[in-house]
Amino acid sequence: MAKGQKLSLDLGASWGEGWSVDEEKTLKTMTLLDPSAHRLVFQKEKRKGKVVTLTGPFSLSEADGQKALSALKKSLACGGAIKEGWMEFQGDIAQKVREQLEKLGFGFKR
Repeated sequence: MAKGQKLSLDLGASWGEGWSVDEEKTLKTMTLLDPSAHRLVFQKEKRKGKVVTLTGPFSLSEADGQKALSALKKSLACGGAIKEGWMEFQGDIAQKVREQLEKLGFGFKR
């Protein structure tokens, strides 16, 4: 653990009388949205000296997210991944990603 980071012991369980699982903390509910209801944003990060374009947050099922990512990677000729509801693309290609996602019907914040 790095200096200055706090250790989180919140695991979704209570230590009262016996061991019990707290359902509110362990269950994450995600509402699935159709593409036109999304309001996506872009972020740029540097990873190992390379620029990565992030777009999200997506509220899609795993299968729909993978289909959309696969179609985008083929049309943009770049690598990418989907992690925690965000799509990551290699390179500084925000404008190209925006054009392709708008063709698929996704909306963006202004």
